[in-house]
This record gives sequence, structure tokens and C-alpha cells, in this order.
Amino acid sequence: MYSTIVEAVLDHASKEPQKIAIGFKDCKVTYQELAVQMKTAAYLFSKKYNISSSDKVIISATSKIEYIVSLLGVQYLNAISVPIDKSALEKNICDIYQFISPKLLLTDNRIVSDAVKNVSLSGFYEEVLEESGKEIVNMDYVVPKKESVAEMLFTTGTTGTPKGAMLTYGNIYASTHNTWHGVHMEESDVVLIPLPLNHSVGMRVLRTILYIGATVILQNGFMFPKELTENVNKFSCTALVGVPASLELLMRQMGQEFVHTLGRLRYIEVGAGSLSYDMKKKLVKFLPNTIIYNTWGSTETGGAIFLNVTEHPDKLASLGKPAKGVRLKVVDEFGKEIKAKDINTAGRMVMQGDMQMAGYYNLPEINAATLVDGWLYTNDLVYTDEDGYVYMLGRADDIINVGGEKVSPLEVENIASESDQIRECACIGVSDPEGMLGQVPVLYVVPEGADIDKKQLARFLSERLESYKLPHKYVTLDELPRNRMKKLDRKTLHEMWNKNGEEDLINDTVRTILNRHSVREFDNKHISRPLLEMIVKAGIQAPSSHNMQTWRFTIVRNKDKIEALKCQIKETAEEKNVHFYGMQNPDTLIIISNDRRNENGIQDSSCAAENIMLAAQSYGIGSVWINALKTICDEPKLRDILTSYGIPQRHVVWSVIAMGYPAGQPKIIARKPNVVGWVE
Repeated sequence: MYSTIVEAVLDHASKEPQKIAIGFKDCKVTYQELAVQMKTAAYLFSKKYNISSSDKVIISATSKIEYIVSLLGVQYLNAISVPIDKSALEKNICDIYQFISPKLLLTDNRIVSDAVKNVSLSGFYEEVLEESGKEIVNMDYVVPKKESVAEMLFTTGTTGTPKGAMLTYGNIYASTHNTWHGVHMEESDVVLIPLPLNHSVGMRVLRTILYIGATVILQNGFMFPKELTENVNKFSCTALVGVPASLELLMRQMGQEFVHTLGRLRYIEVGAGSLSYDMKKKLVKFLPNTIIYNTWGSTETGGAIFLNVTEHPDKLASLGKPAKGVRLKVVDEFGKEIKAKDINTAGRMVMQGDMQMAGYYNLPEINAATLVDGWLYTNDLVYTDEDGYVYMLGRADDIINVGGEKVSPLEVENIASESDQIRECACIGVSDPEGMLGQVPVLYVVPEGADIDKKQLARFLSERLESYKLPHKYVTLDELPRNRMKKLDRKTLHEMWNKNGEEDLINDTVRTILNRHSVREFDNKHISRPLLEMIVKAGIQAPSSHNMQTWRFTIVRNKDKIEALKCQIKETAEEKNVHFYGMQNPDTLIIISNDRRNENGIQDSSCAAENIMLAAQSYGIGSVWINALKTICDEPKLRDILTSYGIPQRHVVWSVIAMGYPAGQPKIIARKPNVVGWVE
């Protein structure tokens, strides 16, 4: 077989030139086109930027075709590609640049430092496309030695210190074969990757796809489930690679569409952390025709341990078994190999194989502690069963020492997540306030509903856990802190505990705000008149510019009139090309209008609408803001209906709120990260 990804792409281009290699939105690149663009990129790197063997090139890892072409172009020259986060701050980029001294940086991020040689990534790709159709000097590909460094992936690890893991061509070859056989990937597969491509999971899957001649579909994250559904349908995807937190969020956001869309896939691979025991059971139940693989790996090892969740329901608590050629042993605190068969005899996981990194760039002391006698030492505590399956307790510094007894936070989390009260949770060890046990467990909980019954949850856990493993405190959060790869950030949880202790920062008001989600489908239960009057009163109490209060609240309760208005909004919206997402069986409509002469009418009405929806949420009533009417309320047929409701001609309808008791759980919409800036 091929010794490098470049060699594989060249061969696929000659044997199956018209097969799609990469899909992204409306763009498709065949293997023939990819090979030509790769060669052209290499030519431009060499002739225009003087890149040659062993030079380092930093590339902003956008989930776009230009990133893949640039990466392959660098490796065509046997140079070293260094992917970085596409959203990296200028300071972080400059720190890495200064640390490794690259020949070139390819990014569209704003870089003002004169010390950085920066070229636009999108601009470079445009040049590649312009030159691809021309006659260029043919550059023969020279297959590198397997010990030569091909890539450098940066990881913050557990210390927070950036470390560049150096991966040789031999490492990548072994990691690629581990992934290929670990999830039984096929040439006919069309794999959707909505993951960052500067991290180990996305990169090893991308490499494997191109190596075997399959097709990769790129997507910029899991943020929008609609895009995922469209990609699966448009490109006829057969597989998806994700991370546990994103997959759990998708299940909540998509509802039945999750089963309909993902149930058509041949397999789903989940990496960058282990699926919870509860989530594994749910996936097997909801997706019976889709194979679920859970992969354990790291930047330093690539995918190394694989579990076919579907085939091994009796091993759901495990990570799986090491891939062929991956050797694993467990050692004690002195580095001596031990037989670790349960939680009490667990030890540190040590691995060896061709997939393990060559070392961290320019960090000799850390290398000496990590790579010992050809073995790669991890900070994970594990044990194995009689069948060779590996069970993880967590990171060594996450294990909770309760009066000399070891408590695995993962065990507590796995069992707690089976409670119907819990959406997700995280366990950490904190100092025993009574000073007797050393440490005690604390459980941070994201409730499934508005809140948790702590006494009921304690009873649930006491029936399933030994007494010393039971959390001493329960703290509710809106969401758990996670890093860019959606891995749980326990360090932040410890900081939160040290700062706030057991104080629950979410009071009743904040909890109502954080738990409100749009509800579009309602059951037949009727909202009482006094309750509705109280909800509307909350709207009237909203702030109003200059205290003008020129708004009007029109409450529609007649089912026939609600349906007639809904149908007319839909008909007019289609005529005027306005989006109208609709609602099913609302008990009540509240129309908020305001005098069009009030220049602050939209702000006043918006504040009132928010108050009304939050008040409804506090009573367990669902609501959704219907936007369509604000742009079409003056269309004749709609205005006639509004006039019949007593809404003045001079009023603009800024919002319509549909409400009622929810029929089922609402879909949860992911909130965009990194939208808060602090000026202190």
C-alpha cells in the first residue's frame, strides 16, 4: 500500500480520476482535480515562497477545500504542515510562530505583526486555481523516509502549555491503518466531518479517507443541525465522525429528525472522549441499523483503542480494545508493570506502537518524562478485563481520594447520567470541609427540566453507588464548561468551586431565562384566564422608551380565528418570499403592536414580548415568537383581519407570540461561543 497520503491521492487520481474526493457546500473536487491542485500548490510553495524539505508551514485549519489542498501541497515537498485553530487569536498564532520559526503562515486572520510572514489562505487557493489550468514545471514526488516529520499538531494537554506533537510519516501511516481497520472504513464511504481540522480526530479521519480513496464532506461544526441534514442528503453520506458532547446536543436539537437522518448512515464514529454509558445505550436503541464506534486516542497516538458499541453491548462501560499493533500495559506510580483488573488495582496506561509521536517539538524535559524506553506514558488510570477490554477511571489527577478509597469521576458521571433528571453532569473532588476524608465528590448537574430534586437524585445514586462515592454536594449549571473540542473542562469546574463553593449561582429567575426554548407544538390543555392575565401583566411591566407605552396587546383565544390568521400569514408570506416557520395547535396568540410613529416601538415591543415568554416559562407554558407578520402586516388581507381584532391602522405588528402547554420536549438550539468580550 501507499506509504503517504500524497502517494495515495496521486494513485487514486490515475485510477479513479472522476471520483469525488472532497465536497463542501456546492463545491466538489474530484481526485484528479485534487492531485492537480496539490501539485500546483507545491509548485507555488517552492517557486514563490522557497519552501523545501523540512521547512515548517503554519496553516489555518478552516473546514474548506483550500486547507486540504495547502496541507497536501506542503507535504508534497516533504515539508512540515502545522495546522492551527482557524479561530486562533493573533497572540496565540504569533506565539506558535515564534516558537517553531516557520517559513510561512497561511491564514485569513488579521495579523499585524511585522515579524510574521503571512499570506492569505483563500488568496493562495485562488492563485492555485488560476495556475492549475496552465502548463507548470512538473515536480516529481519524492517519497520521504518514514522517520521524517510530516505534521506538527499543537495540543494544550493538561498543563496548559502548548506542545507541538511531531508526527512522522511512519506515525501517520500506522495511525491511518488503525482508523481504517478500527472502524472498518470502505472506499465507497462518504464521510461527513463537522470537526476542527487542527485536532487529532478530524485530521486522522481526513487522512484515512484520502488514503483509501473514499470521499470527505466538510462542514464547519455541529452548530446548525439543518446543515448536517442537508449535507447527509445532498452528498448521500454513509458515515459521520463526531465528539460525545456534540452528538448528545444533536440528539436534543433534532428530535425525530436525529433518528431519520443519522439512522440512514452505515456508521458513526465518536472520538475525542468516551461516550457516556447512558449515551451508548441510547444510540444503540435509536439507531439500530447504524454501527456505533467509540474511539479513544490522543494527539500523541491517534486513534488507538476502538469499541464497536453495537456489537458489544456487554462492554459498554469500556473504551474498547487496542488496535492491532498497539501494545498496552498498566504501570504503578514507580513505572513497574502491574496486573490491573479492577478499580482498586488500576494504574497508569502506557502504550507502544508505530502510531506514537516522535516527541514534542523543542521540549526535551517533557519528552523525557513522556517517552520512556520506547513507551508513551499517558496520565490516564485504567484497568483491563479478562477479554482485553480497557476501562478508564479518568486522568490521574482527576481521581478522587476519599479517605484512601479511589473514586472514579467517570463512574459517578456514567451512573448519574442514567437519571431522568440529568441532561449531563460532571464530578470533581474537593477538599472535605470537615477535614476528615481528604477529598469528597461534588456533582455539577445540568438538569433535564427546570431543576433537579436533590433528595430524589441522592436516593437514585445511593442505590447504585457505594456510600463513599456519593456526591456530598449537587450544584446546578446551565451548561458544563468545555474546550474547543467539546471535551469537559474539569479545570474550570475546580476554579468555579474554589471561587463559589457550593453556592448555586442559578436562582429561580436566571433558571427560567436559561431554560426557555422555543416551543412550536402544543397539546390541548387550556391556559386559564387568570393565569393568562398575569402573563400579559408581565408584558405591560416591560420598560418603555420615555414611558410612552404606545403598545397594544391583543389576545386571540378563538381556535378558528387563530387558524384563519395562521393560514393567511402563511399564504401572504409565501407570496412575499418571507420565512414563516409556523406553529401547531397553540392555545393562545398574543399580538404585540405599536404605533408606527414611535421610533422606539420595536424595542418596546421586544422587551414586552420577552417578559411575556419568560413569565409563561415560569408557569410551565411554552411559547414561540412568530416573526413573519412584522414585514407583511400591511398587506390588505392581513390588515383586514388585524382591523377586525381592533388593532389600529397606524400600528405595526412587531411580534406574535404563540403559546400553550408543550407537546413534548422542545428542541435545544446551540448558542454561539465566543460572543462575549470583557473590557476591564
